[in-house]
Amino acid sequence: MFESLSDRLSGIFDKLTGRGALSENDVNEALREIRRALIEADVALPIVRSFTDKVRNRAVGAEVVKSVTPGQMVVKIVHDQLVEMLGAEGQPIDLNAPAPVAIMMVGLQGSGKTTTTAKIARRFTQRDKLKVLMASLDTRRPAAQEQLKILGEQNEIDTLPIIEGQGPVEIANRAMSAAKLGGFDVVLLDTAGRIHIDEPLMIEMAEVKSAAQPHEILLVADSLTGQDAVNLAQSFDERVGISGIVLTRMDGDGRGGAALSMQAVTGKPVKLIGTGEKSDALEDFHPKRIADRILGMGDIVSLVEKAAEAIDAEQAAKMAKKMQKGHFDLEDLAEQLKQMEKLGGMSGMMGMLPGVGKMKKQMEAANVDDKMFKRQIAIIQSMTPKERQKPDVLKASRKKRIAAGSGVQVAEVNKLLKMHRQMADMMKKMGKGKGMLGKLMGGLGGGMPDVDPKQLEEMAKSGQLPGGMDLPKGLPPGMPGGMGGAGLPPGLPGLGGPKLPGLPGMGKGKKR
Repeated sequence: MFESLSDRLSGIFDKLTGRGALSENDVNEALREIRRALIEADVALPIVRSFTDKVRNRAVGAEVVKSVTPGQMVVKIVHDQLVEMLGAEGQPIDLNAPAPVAIMMVGLQGSGKTTTTAKIARRFTQRDKLKVLMASLDTRRPAAQEQLKILGEQNEIDTLPIIEGQGPVEIANRAMSAAKLGGFDVVLLDTAGRIHIDEPLMIEMAEVKSAAQPHEILLVADSLTGQDAVNLAQSFDERVGISGIVLTRMDGDGRGGAALSMQAVTGKPVKLIGTGEKSDALEDFHPKRIADRILGMGDIVSLVEKAAEAIDAEQAAKMAKKMQKGHFDLEDLAEQLKQMEKLGGMSGMMGMLPGVGKMKKQMEAANVDDKMFKRQIAIIQSMTPKERQKPDVLKASRKKRIAAGSGVQVAEVNKLLKMHRQMADMMKKMGKGKGMLGKLMGGLGGGMPDVDPKQLEEMAKSGQLPGGMDLPKGLPPGMPGGMGGAGLPPGLPGLGGPKLPGLPGMGKGKKR
C-alpha cells in the first residue's frame, strides 16, 4: 500500500544523505517535497501541516547541525514524527473485563466487517486459546447471517444459531445469554452496515450498544476509501463511541493516507490491519514497524513473527537434523519454497528486509515474481519420489518428461537442478563445520519459533538489529540467507549468502 509514498520519500532522503552539511534551505526544500508526497498519498491536510512544522522545528535546530551525518539525522526526525503520527505504541484489543467480553463490530457495508469478525475470532481461538462465540446482527443484507455461519464452520468457531424474524437487539441479548450459559470468553457482534451513514443505522447501533454493553467497539474501515474513511471514523465516534479501528485491504494499491491520518484525526488507535483475503491475513498495527516499512528500513520483527506462525516447528527440526548430516534433496527444496510462499513470497519478504527496497525493483524488472516459486514447486512435483531423493538419476529423457508435466522448458528444469546442487553443496559444508548449523539460528527454522519478537524489538531499538536507525542498511553478514531461521533458502541475493542461481538476472552461480 505504501509503495509510492515510500519511493518518493527514499528519493528525497537520498538527496539529503548524499550531502556533507545541510543548510536551512536544503531542509526547507526537502520538507516541501515531503509535504507534496504526503498530500499525494491522501493524508489529511491539517495532519500534513502539523507533521512538516514539527519536523522543521527539530530539523533546523541544533541537533541536526551538530550531528555527524545531518542527512541521516533528518531521516531519523521524520521517522520519529511518523511514528508519533501513527500513534506511538501499538494497542491490542483489550480483553481485560469479566467474561464473556463483548466486542461490537461497526462500519459501512462492504468494508469487510463479517470477514474481519471471523479473522479476529480465529486469532483469539488459535493464538490466545479463548472460547469465542460469533453472532450476526445483520438482518438486512441477504445471507449475511449465513455468511458468518459458513466462516465459523470453516474456521471451527461457534456461531449463534439463526432464528428468522428476530431484530438486532434481540439477537444481541440472545448472544450474551448464550455466551454466559456456554462459558464463552469472548462474544463478537457483527452489526449491519449501510451504503452510507444514516440516522436509522446510528439509532440501531446505539440500541445494540445499550443492550450488549460491549467492552470494545471496533470500527472496520476500508483503507482504500482514502479521506472519507477519516470522516466515517469521526461520525461513528461521535454517535456510538468507538474504542479502536481495524483497517482492511492494506494489501491493496491505495495510497495509504487513511491509515496515516486515522489515529491523528480521531485520537482512536488503529488496532489491527487486514492484509489479505485469507482467514489468517490479520496483523497487529505497530506504528514503529509501519514507519520503518514506509521509510524502507524493513521490518525484521514482523517477518520473524510471521515465520514463527508459518513454520511448522517439527518439520523444521527434522530438516535441520537432515542438513546436519549434509542431506538436502529436492523434497527439502520444495518444502523451503512452500515456506517462502507462506511468508508472502519474495516480494512480501523483500518489503520487510532493511535496505532491500531498491533490489525489489530490480527483481521486478528481471521478472522475478512469486509465480516462480509455483513453477519450481510444480517442476519438483512432476518428478517421481526416487527422482526427488536422488536427482543424479535425471538424464535428458527424464528432464523432458518433467518439463512437459510441469508445463515449462527443459532449461527451467536444469536451472532448478543447478540451484539445488549449489544449495546441497553448501549444506554439506555446513554439516561438516562443527555445530556450525546450530549457530546459524537453528539452521533453516529448527529453533525459529523460540525467537522472542519482543527481544528482537528491544535489540532493534538499541541499534543491534536493522530497523534501529543508526545501523547501515542491509543485514549483518552473520545472518545467512537474510534470516537463517526464517525458512528462507540460504543465499537470497545480496543478503550475505551466495547468490541464488535460480533467479534470472540476479548473477549466476559458479560454472561447473
